[in-house]
Amino acid sequence: MRHSPLGPDLLAGGTGPFRGGAGGHSPAPPENPVPLVAVAHGSRDPRAAATVEALLDQVRRATTVPVRVAYLDHTRPTLAQAMRGLDEAVVLPLLLTEAYHSKVDLPAALNELKAAKPGLRVHYGTTLGPHPLMLSALERRLAEAGVEPGDPDTAVVLVSAGSSDPQANAVIADMAGAWAERGWWGVRAAYASAAEPTPVQAVTALREAGAPRVAVAPYLLAPGYFADKVRDSAGADATAEVLGVAPELVRVLLERYEAALTIRPDSRSRAVAVR
Repeated sequence: MRHSPLGPDLLAGGTGPFRGGAGGHSPAPPENPVPLVAVAHGSRDPRAAATVEALLDQVRRATTVPVRVAYLDHTRPTLAQAMRGLDEAVVLPLLLTEAYHSKVDLPAALNELKAAKPGLRVHYGTTLGPHPLMLSALERRLAEAGVEPGDPDTAVVLVSAGSSDPQANAVIADMAGAWAERGWWGVRAAYASAAEPTPVQAVTALREAGAPRVAVAPYLLAPGYFADKVRDSAGADATAEVLGVAPELVRVLLERYEAALTIRPDSRSRAVAVR
């Protein structure tokens, strides 16, 4: 049985580094925790990689697990480079919804690595979202933009990057529906690409429906093309920053790591391999 390399406060829902258990004594960490390889999308915009690195720095502060980063595109290290020298790893998609990259691209890349190194053991985890803490992180960013969480006079547009996968877009719509129950005037989903409504369409629809105030909450991990597009074109009364280095994301990522460790190596990556 593996012992958790996470502090009890994180497993119980805390956000800071572990500072000791009962009596102030920290439990001994496992001698060789399985490394975590977090795989982000990658971007030509250097702000994106800087945000990912800052997020993972907070993860490193909260755990004894060795943490590596990889990118699917535009940025190094690649997954193959990040996995170099490892015999076992937890691979987590640093993505907000299950879509093409997590269902096809990443499993295909892992299959190539395992073909080249048959003894490689991979625990393939799930994406960061959906997760209840994502709504808390979104409300954190809205509060920083001057929007009181659950304000009954404010409608919110929840904006994701958008996907050609209708299931991924449906997840965002479901999130919007759940978020609307927290007291807002209303919440609508919107998509920066590949689907409708666009942020502008959603903002306009809410105004026409009588919303006293409209705020935009980007469901985006890092700054870049989509974040800039949303900020420049939405026309809302307030626009929050991207999720970035939110403590809620640190907790979610570590939860995903723990859950992935319970998965038999390679089982999930085979199940969603390229068809």
